[in-house]
Amino acid sequence: MSDIEQAARPERFSVVRRMVGDVRVVVVHGEIDHDVKSALGNALLPGDGAAQPSRTVVDLGGVTFMDSSGINVFVAAHQAVSGTEGWLRIAAAQKPVLHVLRLVGVDALITCHPTLEQALAP
Repeated sequence: MSDIEQAARPERFSVVRRMVGDVRVVVVHGEIDHDVKSALGNALLPGDGAAQPSRTVVDLGGVTFMDSSGINVFVAAHQAVSGTEGWLRIAAAQKPVLHVLRLVGVDALITCHPTLEQALAP
């Protein structure tokens, strides 16, 4: 398990990655905006050259705000795994965040599940 935190604002944003079987689970807390898009992008699309899991669930249950920066990161992550027959799923988004995802149509591109357990189901 690795922790990635935005050093300047650890009280406002954190990301924890872990594996559940062969699915990478990325748990996000705080606010997703321009200031933290790099940290979120690094958690979803690490550029360290290692083989990355092709299936990822992002748990947004702890996210209280998201702007277009988060949308852009999710779309890029979706595109990165789509060519590998993998998938990206979103779990447990709170109502305001889910509203943003629906408003811009991301929910039509990336499946959104009410719970982490449902997102992990085959």
